[in-house]
Amino acid sequence: MFARSKPRSRWIPLAIWFASILALPIAAQDKAASAVAALTPEVQTAEWAQAWWMPRHTDKLKEKEALQQVDMIWIGDSITHGWENAGKATWDKYYARRNPFNIGFSGDRTEQVLWRLANGEVDKLNPKVIVLMIGTNNTGHRQDPAEQTSAGIEAIVKELKTKMPQAKIVLLAIFPRGANSDDPLRQLNRQINERIAKLADQKQVYFQDIGSVFLDAQGNLSKELMPDLLHPNEKGYQLWAEALEPTLAKWIP
Repeated sequence: MFARSKPRSRWIPLAIWFASILALPIAAQDKAASAVAALTPEVQTAEWAQAWWMPRHTDKLKEKEALQQVDMIWIGDSITHGWENAGKATWDKYYARRNPFNIGFSGDRTEQVLWRLANGEVDKLNPKVIVLMIGTNNTGHRQDPAEQTSAGIEAIVKELKTKMPQAKIVLLAIFPRGANSDDPLRQLNRQINERIAKLADQKQVYFQDIGSVFLDAQGNLSKELMPDLLHPNEKGYQLWAEALEPTLAKWIP
């Protein structure tokens, strides 16, 4: 079992919250428990990730300490993690010269990002820009209601603003998933995006939705860009970088 570092003061309100949940009807308990999960810092517990998730966290702490300068941080799940794989050539072309630090972790939901932020992954960094996209695994893993996932994202944004008040935060809309607009998980992501767009203040937090670059005129998601209808391939990462470049270039030429 991995050690979890949570300040003692956080346990008291959580204990009260759990007690109140138990007083609810079963259906309401399930919904409330999901809300707790999306907001409670937690290590990755998926069996398939046990061999690499914590070692990656440890390696990223070491990588951070070895970096002389970090101007750009990317935070997210497997889609961001994929800059190290399918997106590597595009990453090298657009970002390698900009002193980047990629802390995307496959399978992560909002609670894993909150845990990683609380356990040193961005401590003492002074970036110019943070690119954040998270939430599609809250959708896919538990099908969390949009208001709960968006609450988790809001908590992450608040933590980033506190830890790195000088950084511009580019909050990306969760990418479209599923073959077409009728896909229920696509619709759930859209509902999350509608909520998190309101977090933008145009001073430190900037919301950007580039999902349309992956869709055709009918709103269909092509397997030529996302073969599994979720993760971009090499061409998909190229489109991502091209769409985001005008924004990033304002702060990191």
